[in-house]
Amino acid sequence: MDFLTTLTFLGAIFIFMATPGPGTLAVVSRALGSGFIHAIFMSIGMVLGDIIFLLLTILGLSALATKYFSIFIIIKIIGGLYLIYLGFKIFTARTSHFDTSAKKSSSYVSDFLSGLFITLSNPKVIAFYVGFLPSFIDLSSLTHKDMLLVVSLVLVTLLSILLSYAYFASKAKEAIKKPKTQNIINKLAGSVMILVGGFLLVKT
Repeated sequence: MDFLTTLTFLGAIFIFMATPGPGTLAVVSRALGSGFIHAIFMSIGMVLGDIIFLLLTILGLSALATKYFSIFIIIKIIGGLYLIYLGFKIFTARTSHFDTSAKKSSSYVSDFLSGLFITLSNPKVIAFYVGFLPSFIDLSSLTHKDMLLVVSLVLVTLLSILLSYAYFASKAKEAIKKPKTQNIINKLAGSVMILVGGFLLVKT
């Protein structure tokens, strides 16, 4: 990949990934409800899911995603139910002057898995890469160096965008000290998380 192609590719994936979607809303809700660290682990899980789909596309294995579509349905149900559970935990979290978030509502491992489920439960992600990558890259002539570059660009760009959303959301909550206001934020964040989980369950 030459410099111009790399720059164009980077700009394109930034525009596509910066557009808020269910995953972004889930990360923002996690940051609002439980803090930045929890949102980091959720973001890492989401990015890993994207990298898996990206590698399947690069290696010409995208047909596996279609062949084993039933697996995505199972993952979607698990992911949707778990996000609803997280949303309920955030929604019902108590706040005080000393404990202003639902930080103990789940482990970092569960945050990571919920982020992974969000991406893996959406086979449209691999359809995006299948349609998107050939516009910039000749996959048949992709070298190992090019492959590493593409994966690195997607990883850094997506993670940077998600963490930026999460950081500003967590700072917004930290700036508000009143427990009553924190409680309202928890209710809103929990409701959004529940809606995202419900969206995963009902979408086709």
